[in-house]
Order: sequence, then C-alpha cells, then structure tokens
Amino acid sequence: MMTKYLLGAVFALSVAGPALAQRDAPVEARVGKLESEMRAVQRKVFPGGAGMMVEPQIAPAAPTSVEAAGVPASGAITDLTARVTSLEQQLASMTGEIEQGQHRLRQLEDQFAEYRKATDAKFAAPPVATPVEPVGGPDVTIPEAPRPADKPAAGDIAKPSSGDAGEDGYLYGFRLWEAKRYGEAAAQLKKVVADFPKHRRASYAQNLLGRTYLDDGKPSLASIAFYDNYKKYPDGERAPDSLYYLGSALVKLDKAADACKVYGELIDVYGGTVSAKMKADVAKARVAAKCK
Repeated sequence: MMTKYLLGAVFALSVAGPALAQRDAPVEARVGKLESEMRAVQRKVFPGGAGMMVEPQIAPAAPTSVEAAGVPASGAITDLTARVTSLEQQLASMTGEIEQGQHRLRQLEDQFAEYRKATDAKFAAPPVATPVEPVGGPDVTIPEAPRPADKPAAGDIAKPSSGDAGEDGYLYGFRLWEAKRYGEAAAQLKKVVADFPKHRRASYAQNLLGRTYLDDGKPSLASIAFYDNYKKYPDGERAPDSLYYLGSALVKLDKAADACKVYGELIDVYGGTVSAKMKADVAKARVAAKCK
C-alpha cells in the first residue's frame, strides 16, 4: 500500500512540473522582450556610452522555503510579475524623457531660427541717417575759407586777345603757370602745341609744359616734355632751355650720370649760341651732379 502512494506522488509531480513551466513561459518571454526594448532605448539615450547603461533596479526575490509538493510555485510568478511591472515603468519613464528632450531641442531650433531671421533683417536694412545740427544752433553760418593769395581763381586770369591765337594761347598758359594752377596750365600748353605746331611759340609752350610738370613735382613727365621739345624743335628758341631743365629733372630722378650727358650735349650743340648766364648755370649744375 505504501508503495502505491509513493508511485502516485511521483506521478503527480511529474505531471505538475511541465504544467507550471508552461504557465511561466509567457511571462519569461514578456520579460525578455521588455529588457531588450529597454536596452534599445538606453542605446538611443547613451549612444556608444560605455558604462552608461542603466540596469533595472530589480533584486531577485529572497529565497523562500521550499513549498510542499503539489503546491503551485506562486513565489516565482510573483517575482516575474514584479520584474515586468518595474521594466514597464522604467521604459515609460525613459520614453517620456526622450520626448521631452526632443521637444526642448525643437524649441531651441525655433528660437535660433527667429534670432537669425531678425539679425539678417537688421543687417540688410540701410542705416538711418541722423541729421547733425551744427554746433552753436541752426542760425550759425560757417564762413567760406579764403582762397590762397598765390592761387587766384581761373576766372580771375585774363585771356589775351591780340588776334594771334597761337600767341594768345601761349600767354594764357604762361599766366596759369605763373598763378601756380599747374593742371590748367598743362592742359592749355598742350593745346597750343597741338593746334599750332608751326608757330614760334610752340617751342616755348613745350618747354613751359616741362617746367609746369617739374614745378608740380612730376619730374618723370617733365623729362619727357623737355626731351620732346629738343627732338621736335631742335632749332626752337627754347631747345637749349629744355636740355638744361631735362638735366635738372634727371637729377631729381636720381639719374645724375644721364644728367651729365645731357649737360654735355647742351654745350656741344648750343655752346656757341647760348648766353653767358646759361653757361654759368650749366657749370653749376655739373658740379652739383658731380659730373667728371
């Protein structure tokens, strides 16, 4: 009889064991799925962050006394249910934090877009001109600065009218040069040379053009004007003067050796016709240029 009861107990345990395992299987699958989902969320929050994973705060249930044979394993089921509930809560919390972070990021992006739009509009708008009132009130008048005494207005210089256009043109250019209105003088003298190349005053005008450039601080242009006068009008009355001033322009250009050659040319070509004063000036210029 005892043997019969033992066999019955063994049979009952063998039948109850698989049944309990089948009942616990869906819960274990649910737990595994939740754990994998939470790990995926953690990887999204901490991409590549070693040691940043948050482990579920679930401790295994304390060991309990072995239940009597034939009694359902309610302790194991309760433990699994607690794990599932905890995982679901943590997953919901992390999902909410991610959504809040994304919302704040969108707000920052919108604010920056508004700031950039306002800044671009500010820089694109033309500045508003603010009228500045003169010091001392609106009734104060600023006196016009007086013209320098050595530079009279062009309208103050009389144009000659003798009936000889070439002569009158040269004299007007001379007066402009004398008044130190070098730009107007140069234009007038060029016009005389261009309009009256055969006139006696053409050599005068070309030479005075060089002197105008020289007095205006343009020795390079002056040297060209003097050389052109010597080449175009070698028999002109101002050809010797142009060679003399050409030497002066070359000295200003730091070409003393070339200036010495020019002085030599002047004496060789015009030595028999130039005045004693011209010869004395050439001698002084040669000493200043350290000619041999």
